[in-house]
Amino acid sequence: MVDAYDAQAPTGSSATGRADTAPVAVVLGGSRGLGLLISRELLRRGHRVVVGARDVDELASARELLADHGTVVVEVCDVRDRHEVGALVGMVERDIGPIEVMVTVAGIIQVAPLESLTLQHFEDAVDTMAWGPIHAAMTVLPAMRRRGRGRIGTITSIGGMVSPPHLLPYATAKFAAVGFSDGLAAGLSGTGVTATTVVPGLMRTGGHVHAQFGGEADQEYAWFAPAASLPLLSMDAERAARRIVQGILSGRPMVVLTPLAWAGIRVRGLAPGTTTRLMGVAGRLLPGSPDRGGAALVEGRAARRQLGSRIVDRLTRLGDRAASRTNE
Repeated sequence: MVDAYDAQAPTGSSATGRADTAPVAVVLGGSRGLGLLISRELLRRGHRVVVGARDVDELASARELLADHGTVVVEVCDVRDRHEVGALVGMVERDIGPIEVMVTVAGIIQVAPLESLTLQHFEDAVDTMAWGPIHAAMTVLPAMRRRGRGRIGTITSIGGMVSPPHLLPYATAKFAAVGFSDGLAAGLSGTGVTATTVVPGLMRTGGHVHAQFGGEADQEYAWFAPAASLPLLSMDAERAARRIVQGILSGRPMVVLTPLAWAGIRVRGLAPGTTTRLMGVAGRLLPGSPDRGGAALVEGRAARRQLGSRIVDRLTRLGDRAASRTNE
């Protein structure tokens, strides 16, 4: 198995002897949600796309959904494991072609009050959303730098700029991802390789279905799922994917999506202490925790059944439709 950070990459044509006819893009976490839409957008722009994700069944579904849009290859890959990332990169460079674009989207969302969290929740978040982008970028960089070209995109979040209440493991990992990607962009200046930090706000990807909820899980779902579904609070995911891909391919150092994300960044920059106090007030308005020792989180589908609210179901209708379109 090829070790990450040392994946060797031939330049020129692939191992099959067939001349490269289109640039190769790898999307880690591309089997569902925003990752699937980014994969589709890259296909539409003429790339051959390799989708990496952990779940075999989701990868099979993604291949079916993407096949009509261009050449797509799916491979099992866990971004938390640098050896798996290295093996994937080595295979792509050897058998498909030089990687021109690497996008890391893989993520998990854990929604719970601080009292319901354990160290394991933080480890899961950081392994996926902080180490994942590091594994991807540091593995693909040597070959990109030898060729003098390449595009690296890391999907972070407004949660990596302003830490929102009841999303602390998520924010911790996303803050790390922002710091890494932003520093990477500076470090690559003048090399021909670029790194783009993508900072979305809430998007209608249907992610509330797979999000994990703790504490009073049904009540946490009751505020999070509508927020991730309503048009005034969340962005259309297809439009977001187009803007993200355009920003990455053009080599922009940062792409910020949604007016709320822009506003959050500016308010945080101007008044960091006040922003933290406001987040504290917002947190006190959210559900509390019935336990103090930490408990297993439940998936969005289960929290929804526990809640059993027709009103919340109506408020999440657009998010549910997005979930059906994005393999969530």
